Amino acid sequence: MAGNRKPLRILGCQTLVPDFSSLTQRDRHVSELCDRISKYLSERTPVDLVVLPELVTIPYSRETFESLPLFAETLSGASTEAFIELSQKINSSILFGMPYESDSRFFISQILVDPREGVVEIYSKMHLCHYGASCEKDFFEQGNKLITFDLCGWKVAPLICYDIRFPEMARSLVLEHGVDFLIHAAAYYRDESFATWPHFAVTRAMENQIFLLSLNRAGPDYGGSIFCPPWIDDDHPVVCFDQLSEEFRVMELNSDAITQARERYTFLVDRHLKYSV
Repeated sequence: MAGNRKPLRILGCQTLVPDFSSLTQRDRHVSELCDRISKYLSERTPVDLVVLPELVTIPYSRETFESLPLFAETLSGASTEAFIELSQKINSSILFGMPYESDSRFFISQILVDPREGVVEIYSKMHLCHYGASCEKDFFEQGNKLITFDLCGWKVAPLICYDIRFPEMARSLVLEHGVDFLIHAAAYYRDESFATWPHFAVTRAMENQIFLLSLNRAGPDYGGSIFCPPWIDDDHPVVCFDQLSEEFRVMELNSDAITQARERYTFLVDRHLKYSV
């Protein structure tokens, strides 16, 4: 992981997702969201990547999931087309979440699009959550494949919500696949598990000495997104989004921070060759 790559500029969008029950309302929501992102960036320095939360195209609820045959989309659906159009307008890659339909099965997926290729990658959630406010196993299939992608010399990988609770996944992405930026897209509802989420995000960033964006949707039942550098202390704090409201925030990743953290705190090279009894 060289320290001479150019900084990576990311726009994290902790965005509101309204309740709705029709395709017309969904398409209006996506269109209005794209307009808000475009307007925000029109007044700022361009970014390399725009990140949106888990299932950002639909409400997160059992009622909505029961209508997945209506709301789920293929890669040629209206939402993907809208985000590709936005990507071309702002000249940036976009990583967004939607219910993805493939072979009459439904997945919780993050879709990466860029201005030149359109759809570049798709990651489907490998760990389905089924406690608290979540009922994902009743409606969705598990993904079975890790995804990484290169962006401006950075190796990036998406996680989705419950994925972050499994240290083996992040560890594998960092040690075996060379990832130095984890993007954790979430729909964390304020149920009994909500308070533990930031601790998992901070731990995954520090134990692997990478950047990590843990991005929730906005609203009275969500919020609280955080951005973690590879080392966290008083001089290198976690960046906190608004606790409830919609907020767009630009973050800049500098690879020197990874190099310096790993040179000073040698967690990764000090791992023992064997941990089994």
